[in-house]
Amino acid sequence: QVRLVESGGGLVQPGESLRLSCVASGTFFSINDMGWHRRAPGKQRELVAVITSGGSTNYADSVKGRFTISRDNAKNAVYLQMNNLKPEDAAVYSCYAEATTGILRVQGYWGQGTQVTVSS
Repeated sequence: QVRLVESGGGLVQPGESLRLSCVASGTFFSINDMGWHRRAPGKQRELVAVITSGGSTNYADSVKGRFTISRDNAKNAVYLQMNNLKPEDAAVYSCYAEATTGILRVQGYWGQGTQVTVSS
């Protein structure tokens, strides 16, 4: 089983920054892709950013140039640096990780989510 614990959410004003962190723990052979999704009230969950174990990244168009995803493989951690936050970025942000937990066994796991509020 893999557990993901997020931290770093909070209330900020437009234009400010936040850094989200997520650490994976449990029993697994490796952590593959890691990423962040978000869900705003009344909207569907959307992919924000994803990073492979090799460091390749992909971003939603709405956050390109403002958000940066990174990871520390030694710590099984993924981070999301969010700059120039806008009110439309407000959402519950959830960490995602794909883990190899056995021979030919790859599963996805989700964190509990952390609230990001952007308001003046």
